[in-house]
Amino acid sequence: MAGNARDHDMAPARLLGPGEPHPVTVYRPGGRSPILLTCDHAGRRVPEQLGRLGLPEAEFERHIAWDIGARAVSRILADRLDAVLVEQAYSRLVIDCNRPPAVESAIPVVSESTAVPGNLGLSSAERDARVAAVFRPYHEAIAAEIDRRNAAGQVTALVAMHSFTPVYKGQSRPWHAGTLYGRDGRLARTLRDRLVAATAFTIGDNEPYSVSDATDYTIPVHAERRGLVHVGIEIRQDLVGTEGGQAEWAGLLGDLLPAALDDLALAPAGLPD
Repeated sequence: MAGNARDHDMAPARLLGPGEPHPVTVYRPGGRSPILLTCDHAGRRVPEQLGRLGLPEAEFERHIAWDIGARAVSRILADRLDAVLVEQAYSRLVIDCNRPPAVESAIPVVSESTAVPGNLGLSSAERDARVAAVFRPYHEAIAAEIDRRNAAGQVTALVAMHSFTPVYKGQSRPWHAGTLYGRDGRLARTLRDRLVAATAFTIGDNEPYSVSDATDYTIPVHAERRGLVHVGIEIRQDLVGTEGGQAEWAGLLGDLLPAALDDLALAPAGLPD
């Protein structure tokens, strides 16, 4: 099955003009793998109504605006596994789709050390418009895909794909990648063990981040509440900033994710050969 993509069917809220991209793309719909991939910070677009949030264009090249390399790795991985990928096109500076929308950091006024003028002093209505236009359609698409799979009797393991900056607030990070979890670390620890055994990379256990209800949304809501096995994957951005690095990490995860699921006896027969 060749890779393909479609916009999710729900119309976005009116913050987005008729010519602007839909916030959600479902890539490889109908994929047969038990793995469901999500990419919360795949894009760096800003709705035209918001200008550039008062920032120069160079800021949208940086990690504060999106997860560099994550979308490319996710798409290659989806093709390799025949897995559905749900990805989100707008910048995390507009609204962070991996934060509960009520928390302050969901629409940051400062990201790392960069002030975001367009996020200052927002009214409740302005915040709600971003939730309605970007956040809600994305998470409704994930929920709809899980519901579809449940109705079809298809096993689901949710894999949330991210990337992280090598240096944050002046501190170097020693990890090449990390596997993240909150209440259920089975898949994360199993995948980490396989990554450590198969590579010379330094792989973090809940590093450089961990999953919690206060700082995350996709895993707590879509995986933990539904009882789905899951893992958050963080890859250092300097390792996936090129096509070669993206292909390397997609290939590595394409081999090791099915093996980790096999270790947990989660429907290995449903994975492509």
